[in-house]
Amino acid sequence: MRQAGRYLPEYRAIREKAGSFLSLCFDPKLAAEVTLQPVRRFGFDAAILFSDILVVPFALGQQVSFESGEGPRLDAIAEPVVLRRLRHHVDHGTLGPIYETIERVKEKLPREVALLGFCGAPWTVATYMIAGRGTPDQFPARLFAYRYPEAFAELVELLVQASAEYLVRQFDAGVDAVQIFDTWAGILPAGEFRRWCIEPVARIVAAVRERVPRARVIGFPRGAGTELSDYLASVPVDAVSLDWMIELAFARDHIQSQRPVQGNLDPLALLVGGEALDRAVDAILEAFGHAPFIFNLGHGVLPDTPIEHVGQLIARVRGKPAAH
Repeated sequence: MRQAGRYLPEYRAIREKAGSFLSLCFDPKLAAEVTLQPVRRFGFDAAILFSDILVVPFALGQQVSFESGEGPRLDAIAEPVVLRRLRHHVDHGTLGPIYETIERVKEKLPREVALLGFCGAPWTVATYMIAGRGTPDQFPARLFAYRYPEAFAELVELLVQASAEYLVRQFDAGVDAVQIFDTWAGILPAGEFRRWCIEPVARIVAAVRERVPRARVIGFPRGAGTELSDYLASVPVDAVSLDWMIELAFARDHIQSQRPVQGNLDPLALLVGGEALDRAVDAILEAFGHAPFIFNLGHGVLPDTPIEHVGQLIARVRGKPAAH
């Protein structure tokens, strides 16, 4: 997750050249290079499209920018009337450079390496659209959904349609699979989780498969915990990503028994490295290594992660002695 990340010096060089983060996302040549960098350095089994989940609200007409060291800034939707500023349909002209990035990466990627696209789930994207930024508990969006349920449902439905079209175009451009990130799923109570996380993502998967019948989709409802079983019963994803907070035996017995899993190393263990990293890797391999499984982090690579720790992780997973 977020493998084309801030921990690589070659990424930082291109990031400086591009100017703004959003400019990098919409520069097909540079975005393709950043997507390929980790595969060249580490030989990963998949490349992850370099982009951001907030390109969808940008393509719906919302103002989006990224402040250095502070994250995204959007023109907040503080009340229902502001929804009228958004487009009724996603602008694929705006997203065209991202589709071109996919085509460029696909041309240069080794055939045995998969290319993963992605989008944000409607609930998570909506939290940023309403608050205008990330907040510790996404309080503004939760409050908006309780106060204005009809308006919030309207926004979610717009994001369902936009996200489905966006993912279909990614498949058309050449991705092998996509992941739907619901980073803020875990902050909702069960009833709201079903309404705003499960049902919208299920509609996205159905809409994508109507156009791309064999589309491979990975779901990631971060923080869902025991609600994951309900998620899998209703959302026909091919695999599910696990955050690092879920207990391994529970995930093995109740989640992996239903669907292949992806995850779930704590990014802090990767940051620390050494014996702590080895122990964490071994525990995950012991729990999940006997059934279909994608080794990954439980969330994104942290910016200060030493590059040599990534090498240590790969060597441990693949059973080879680490190079010194």
